[in-house]
Amino acid sequence: MKRVFPTHPTNDPVIENPWQRLREFTDARIGLGRAGVSVPTKHLLAFQLAHAQAIDAVHTPLNIDGLIENLVSQSWCPKGQPLRLHSRAEHRDMYLQRPDYGRLLNKASEQILEDHAYLCDDKYDLAFVIVDGLSALAIEENIAPFLGELIPALTSGPEPWRIAPLCFVEQGRVAIGDHIGELLNAKCVVVLVGERPGLSSPDSMGLYLTWGPKVGKTDAYRNCISNIRTAGLNYPEASRKARYLLNEARTKQLSGVQLKDRTDETALEHDNDNHNFLISKK
Repeated sequence: MKRVFPTHPTNDPVIENPWQRLREFTDARIGLGRAGVSVPTKHLLAFQLAHAQAIDAVHTPLNIDGLIENLVSQSWCPKGQPLRLHSRAEHRDMYLQRPDYGRLLNKASEQILEDHAYLCDDKYDLAFVIVDGLSALAIEENIAPFLGELIPALTSGPEPWRIAPLCFVEQGRVAIGDHIGELLNAKCVVVLVGERPGLSSPDSMGLYLTWGPKVGKTDAYRNCISNIRTAGLNYPEASRKARYLLNEARTKQLSGVQLKDRTDETALEHDNDNHNFLISKK
């Protein structure tokens, strides 16, 4: 049977795409239609705006002063003066051209953490490292509501986590959390970083968890929760996943490929007789 699509008025230069109704389920640019052999003007302008927003997200500096002022005023903020740090990438161009410089602290920041460890005899279970990454916008929009969900849950209950003062890093990459966690002698580090912006998500924040942080650890030792934002993985759900991974990491003393996120799995009922339930008994 031949499929017939609706006709369009001859005075309308835009030919709609029958797939456009699928756009309500995704941010992907599908079903845009066409005007002649081109994309309709409104969709072209929307693309150019998204591209400009992605560029701005990469190059706009993080407002650390305003961020610190906002977070320290929250009742859940960990005790101690927040630590303001900087990677070995001196400026944004160097950061973009030399990713390796963004993975380690500069000498002044190393000294700040060494002095803190010398003056404070506290032993930390967990350190939060807040990094501008490739989108300062993601940090400024998401960090307060997300930590407002997560930290109160971690510091209450029968086994509260001892959390280090918040660490803020300029021009940082994910691996810089290992350097900070090692200097603070923290058992675990959680890096919250602005992710590489896409054309529909310039404000996406990522979480990277590492047990036993130490300089030189690879991504195989990390667990990641991505796309934390209002239009992506919402704050309560992201907090739930983070709490699960943190508690499992503390119980098993590990993280990375050996630690699986099972928060979305359905339990399978089977006999507790040490037999593989996938193999039939003879």
